[in-house]
Amino acid sequence: MGRTLKRSAAFAALARAVAAGARGGPSLGVRLAAVPRMVRATARGEYDGGLRLAMMAAATAYVVSPVDVVPELFLTVFGLLDDAVMVTWLAGSVLAETERFLEWEAGRASVVPGQVIG
Repeated sequence: MGRTLKRSAAFAALARAVAAGARGGPSLGVRLAAVPRMVRATARGEYDGGLRLAMMAAATAYVVSPVDVVPELFLTVFGLLDDAVMVTWLAGSVLAETERFLEWEAGRASVVPGQVIG
């Protein structure tokens, strides 16, 4: 059940991102440019995207893996179907996570570092 919910959430994020881009939301270029900053912020421990980034990296490795060629050889169309689902999930996840990161980044920019005087 958890996998189905995560998969449907990724597909919903993909649909929202496509619609948001048409309505003036962050463009695909802005989102893709945010990925390296998101990885750096996660590596520094500033952003909490570690597990989600690891899942996206694993999905990318699965899609480009030479081991994944075996199902395509024997199952043809059905072997490609798992790749299509994985790529769609990956696209939705990247779009959802970059949107989350851009919101985090914008909120962080409005905070002035310093001490609270109480």
